[in-house]
Amino acid sequence: MIPALWICKTGLDAQQTNIDVTSHNLANASTVGYKKGRAIFEDLLYQNINQPGGRSSADTNLPNGLQLGAGAKVVATQKCHTQGDVETTDNSLDVMISGKGFFEVELPDGTTAYTRNGQWTLNDEGTIVTSGMGYVIQPEIQVPENAESITIGNDGTVSVQIADQAEAQVLGQLNISSFINPAGLNAIGENLYTETAASGAPQQGTAGQDGMGAIKQGMLETSNVNVTEELVNLIQSQRIYEMNSKVLSTVDDMMSNLIQRT
Repeated sequence: MIPALWICKTGLDAQQTNIDVTSHNLANASTVGYKKGRAIFEDLLYQNINQPGGRSSADTNLPNGLQLGAGAKVVATQKCHTQGDVETTDNSLDVMISGKGFFEVELPDGTTAYTRNGQWTLNDEGTIVTSGMGYVIQPEIQVPENAESITIGNDGTVSVQIADQAEAQVLGQLNISSFINPAGLNAIGENLYTETAASGAPQQGTAGQDGMGAIKQGMLETSNVNVTEELVNLIQSQRIYEMNSKVLSTVDDMMSNLIQRT
């Protein structure tokens, strides 16, 4: 009975982690560019009392064997980089990527981070930065003070219309990077990811070409969290947690009954 206590303990721990992941998804259901996570489970090591295929006699083998498991654990949390829904804002500095790819952002220490959040603004120097912490979008693009309007093309070309000028002035082109394994990126918060050995090196390209997603101005990509699905997962995790608690209570009752009879 003692192993059963530890087995149900692993089940309780695993479901607690699963509930934590689900609650984080629900908390970010309205976060622009957020990608939902999911917990990955594995069963633990087995105690092989009788090995499957072992000899049961001189002429026969055990068809199944006797293996006792040690419970379950969460081995990873995986980001699902599916496309979120589209929200139209008509704000010239709201952009989204329709398809695969990430915008590049320069962090204060000079390293590069990646994001799907296209809620941008201008700082005091007219540079395009993130709305939250003011990180500079790469490459650095500075909008003139006398610009009347900003246009961002599907290929990431940024241009402005200057007063008393007939033609638009091109300021630069946004960088778009993709990864062979985006689920391997390191989420650091603030809607940002950093490169890891698991994600592979970033592959830069032009938006809308060679499999890269196209850039859409005046739109935002909402979170890809399905609230109904997450609530179902939450109910399922809660019930599994309760069942493991019931096992714990049952084993406790069995041990109590055994002690009382001795």
